Amino acid sequence: MSHNSIELTDSNFEEKVLKSAKPVLVDFWAEWCGPCRMVGPVVEEIATEAGEKAVVGKLDVDSNPKVSMQYGIRSIPTLLFFKNGQLVDKQVGVVPKNVIVGKLFA
Repeated sequence: MSHNSIELTDSNFEEKVLKSAKPVLVDFWAEWCGPCRMVGPVVEEIATEAGEKAVVGKLDVDSNPKVSMQYGIRSIPTLLFFKNGQLVDKQVGVVPKNVIVGKLFA
C-alpha cells in the first residue's frame, strides 16, 4: 500500500506544518491504537486526492511526545487542521471521510 501522507516528527513539525502555505491535516496516531487503523486508510486516500492542494501528515504520538503534548493530544486518533500555521479545527475519533475533507478545505 502506497503512503502519500508524510511522516511528521517533533523535529520537522514546524517546517512541514506551521510554515506550510497550504492547508494541513495532521493525523495523531499510534501502532497499538485500533481506531487509528480505521482512520489511517481514509487519511491516505485524502492525501492521494488532495495532491498538491494540501499537506497530509501522520504523527506517531509514541515517537513524538513533544508535539503531542504541545497540542494536548489525550486520545487518538486525533486529527488537527492547520491554516497558515494556525490550528483552526480538531476532530477526535473516527469520522466519515467527507467530514475530514470538509474541515481540511473549509
